[in-house]
This record gives sequence, C-alpha cells and structure tokens, in this order.
Amino acid sequence: MNKQIYDFDFPELSARVNSWGVPKYRAQQVWDGLYKNLWLAPEEFTNLSKELRGKMGELVEFNVLKPVDYRESKDGETLKTLFELHDGQHIETVLMKYDTEGRQPRRTVCISTQVGCGMGCTFCATGQMGFKRQLSSGEIVAQVIYFARKLQDAGETLTNVVVMGMGEPLHNYAATMEAIDRLNNPDGFAFGARRFTISTVGLVPLIKRFADEKRQVNLAISLHAAEDELRSSMLPINEKYPISNLLEVCRYYVEQTHRRITFEWALIEGVNDTPEQAHILARRVKGLLCHVNAIPLNPTQGFNGKGTGSERAKIFKETLEQAGVTCTIRAHRGIDIQAGCGQLASREK
Repeated sequence: MNKQIYDFDFPELSARVNSWGVPKYRAQQVWDGLYKNLWLAPEEFTNLSKELRGKMGELVEFNVLKPVDYRESKDGETLKTLFELHDGQHIETVLMKYDTEGRQPRRTVCISTQVGCGMGCTFCATGQMGFKRQLSSGEIVAQVIYFARKLQDAGETLTNVVVMGMGEPLHNYAATMEAIDRLNNPDGFAFGARRFTISTVGLVPLIKRFADEKRQVNLAISLHAAEDELRSSMLPINEKYPISNLLEVCRYYVEQTHRRITFEWALIEGVNDTPEQAHILARRVKGLLCHVNAIPLNPTQGFNGKGTGSERAKIFKETLEQAGVTCTIRAHRGIDIQAGCGQLASREK
C-alpha cells in the first residue's frame, strides 16, 4: 500500500513530490490544497496538471478514511460517523454542535487515536472491546480534515478538537502529538493549540513528558474516584499509577505550563457521586489549579452501573464548590446514537 497522504509532514511531502521530477513549488501547492483548501481527492487539485493529479493519485493514498455509516441524534446536535480503515478496522468520530444565544457557535470534533483501547476502564465501551491497533498520525489528522470540510461545505467552521474518542491518546503519544503539530502548523491548517484538548486516564510518565514539552494544548484527566480502591475497580491503570502519583504529576504539569487542568468524573449513582467522595476529592486537589467536569454516566452494554440523577449531581457539585473546587455538570449528548462519552466502539454497519 502507498503511504497515506496525511502521514506526511511538509518536509516529507516536499521530498515525495520533488521525487516526481516537478518544480519545487508544486509541493507547497499540494500542502496548501490539503490543509488550506481542504481538498480530499487528487481531482480537486485543479491548480495541478491532469498528469500530475493522476500521478499523485497513483503514488499516494488519499482514501485514508472510508465513511461507512452515519448517524445523527434526534436533536440534530450530534453527528457520528463510522469509518473503515485501509485494513478493514473501524473507528468512530463525533461532531458536536453547540449553539448558545449571544455566543459564537461551537463546532467540536471528538477524534480517536486507536482502534479499541487497552486501558480496560470498566464503564467504557471502547475499553470493553480491547486494543486492536494504533492509528497513524495521518489517520488522526484525517478525522479532523474530514469534518472541517463537511462544516466548510455547510458554511460553518470547526472551533475545537477534543482527543477523547476511541483509545488512550498518550498510549499512542508520538502519532497523537505529530497529528496535533501538523494541524497546528501556522503554514497549513493553523488550528490553535489551545483549541485542542487531550484526555488521558493518567499515564504518569507521559503526562510528565507532555508537561516538559510545555505545550499549550489543554489536558484533561479521567479521574472518576478520589480513593485508590474505588478508582482501581473502575480504571485498572490506577494499580500502576495510583492517585497520589497522578496528582503529583498534575501539580508538576500546572507548574510547568501554568495551565488549568480538568478532571473528568463520570457520576455513577451510589458509587462515586456521594458528598463524601466530593469532600475527599476537594482535600486531595486543594491548591491545584483545576476544574472538575462531571457528567452522569452514559450507558454501555458491558457495565451495569447507573448514571446519577440530577438532584444527586447537583449536591455533588455544590459540595465541591463549597470546598473551593469549581465544577460543571455536563449535559448528555448523542446518547440516542451511542455517541456520548464512553460509548464509542467500532461497531459494524
């Protein structure tokens, strides 16, 4: 198989295009076509000769993602696409629309970094399917470009990218960061670093590496419990990186980047939604620049827990805020099409 077009950074793309015996400026035209014009197929590159378009189609693979199923939530605010990859594997990617009166519309794409996931979080559909393979940087980039193009065709603009789909991004660190760097490139797609958010279950050494690189990308930690025994029962990675180690590296991250960290918390009725858990969490993160982003658990076939009701969620939030920790209770999105947090899996069409 030919190398996929989005796997090239600019120097690699230049070398490949120059090897075809064409003027050097042609490489810039190809790059601009991909990342500024969002052209998805060789025939769209009308500034190139028909011969060169044909050669490009023969020597580089453009069909990185094949959409095979498409679902839209009843309220029209969430759209999910099932993509087939070159080897027959599948991933899901979600576009979320936020329209608030008096504010700029937000269009957020939630992208995947792996086929499946090896972290084994008990309440997550992706974790329940296990790890299949890593995505290449180009397969990660292609998800963003696909939805940016769809939005452009509809007269809209992509505003945010959350790396919270299938997979653990830091388990595929190199490809994930290469993808972000390619999309952030000011001479290409030019998507601002602060418009990306990466979510991790807490791979401590890689969070430290991320902090040392002093990236301006937002970081979210899937915490879900304030005590080790409870967290380990839901997130097996906690056995290797317990909460004390995780919070230590979170403090290091804030020191290095001066950026607020977000703790994600799936509220499970009678498990981690009690005022006691909120008090313990508040004590553990005291003095840390952070925010708690809580959402009642979304249902998955492999987990019997029930999402917290609105009254209990409100008490959890108020308990945290009274202790000085800011908290947001997020609304469910796309549940009717299994597009909510923790619900993505590479289902067949």
